[in-house]
Amino acid sequence: MKTICLYFEIHQNIQLKRYRFFDIGTDHYYYDDYENERLIADVAERSYMPALNTLLEMIKENGNYFKVAFSLSGVGIEQLEIHAPQVLEKLQELNQTGCVEFLAEPYSHGLASLANEESFAKEVKRQCQKMKEYFGQEPKVLRNSSLIYSDDIGLQVSQMGFKGMLTEGARHVLGWKSPNYVYNCALAPNLKLLMRNVNFSDDISLRFGNTEWEGYPLFADTYVDRIANLPEGEKVVNIFMELSALGIAQPLSTNILDFIKAIPACAKNRGLSFSTPSEICDTFNSVSAVDVPDTLSWNDEERDCSCWLGNPMQREAFNKLYSVADRVRIADDPRINQDWDYLQASNNFRQMTTKPSQVGLNRGIYSSPFDAFTNYMNILGDFISRVNSLYPDSIDNDELSSLLTTIKNQDEEIDMKNKEIVRLQTKIEKIEATEEKLRAQLEKAKAPAAKKTTARKAGEKE
Repeated sequence: MKTICLYFEIHQNIQLKRYRFFDIGTDHYYYDDYENERLIADVAERSYMPALNTLLEMIKENGNYFKVAFSLSGVGIEQLEIHAPQVLEKLQELNQTGCVEFLAEPYSHGLASLANEESFAKEVKRQCQKMKEYFGQEPKVLRNSSLIYSDDIGLQVSQMGFKGMLTEGARHVLGWKSPNYVYNCALAPNLKLLMRNVNFSDDISLRFGNTEWEGYPLFADTYVDRIANLPEGEKVVNIFMELSALGIAQPLSTNILDFIKAIPACAKNRGLSFSTPSEICDTFNSVSAVDVPDTLSWNDEERDCSCWLGNPMQREAFNKLYSVADRVRIADDPRINQDWDYLQASNNFRQMTTKPSQVGLNRGIYSSPFDAFTNYMNILGDFISRVNSLYPDSIDNDELSSLLTTIKNQDEEIDMKNKEIVRLQTKIEKIEATEEKLRAQLEKAKAPAAKKTTARKAGEKE
């Protein structure tokens, strides 16, 4: 039986404010709060809430038959907590149905997997803790930012304990092979790879409302028939996209939600099922390894990392940012960590791209790639100055790590001694209370004896 794996990404980019060269050293707040609130409220109203309500209705109407997967970046969760908590509440309601899986991904939705293994691992671990906190799930399948993947990244993900990973079914990687099978990492055979079916995914997320598209209008029964008519051996169809595709990329006026809602009934009629990524990893064997020596992603026609690192400006900003990655991780300062998360977000580098054709590129406040680069580098200059002021760059990373470990150990020792002092004080108070009680009992016992003595003396006088 063929099965459909439906997955949605939820992430919200943090908008940086205009930051001038003369702000460096005087202004340490880098964000446009008004724009961040406006954007998250808009996408929640026009996309997230209508889409999630529809998916919940689909689960209730179809019982355990219909299943779906999500991943949320940590930065996205933070924005939802502040500006649209109703989205998180709806996701928790979906989670209670038992038909939803939540995946792991980097906390910042950044590019750490391309630069620093330790930072990447730490980010994934933090995001997994968020998933456990909100949904009680411990992710077993990872989805990297924009489906970024290579053999080396797959090896690290396998070593982190994940059993599966989502990535792009790019033609230049698969060649004649179909994305509708389960594959495995070339360097870690135990890590299964779920390859996104580009055509079926983009038919919904990019082309659905395009009246000039030869497939317009697309109906659910036609769409499902195409899946059902795939060759017999192609059992797994992975349809991955951003949740904002339902309502933003494809406005609600296109009836995109009616289309989505009709898919389960059509699939059931054609004998298709729905599965979560973990279920696919547990059920299907890998047919072969996929060799991906060069990094791929789901962005642009090239399906590589050129939209973030394709020109000298992007590479300079990227290298400058990750030059302090180890110091930020070692120092573990809360305020620095938050800025680090926001500055890593991949959209900061995408806004600097000079590629002539991009899908879904929004430069925001910037008039050009150079404008985006200049603003980001001003902010980065202030950020790195703050890192160095806290922990001077004259101290190398090993020495800094040793010093901070010593301080941490001393703090733990002081904490233990404080606890021991509290314990001893409590013990002393108990002893004093017992002593006071015994003294009272002794006084009470002495009182009758004193009365008898007084009475005897009085009798002798008579």
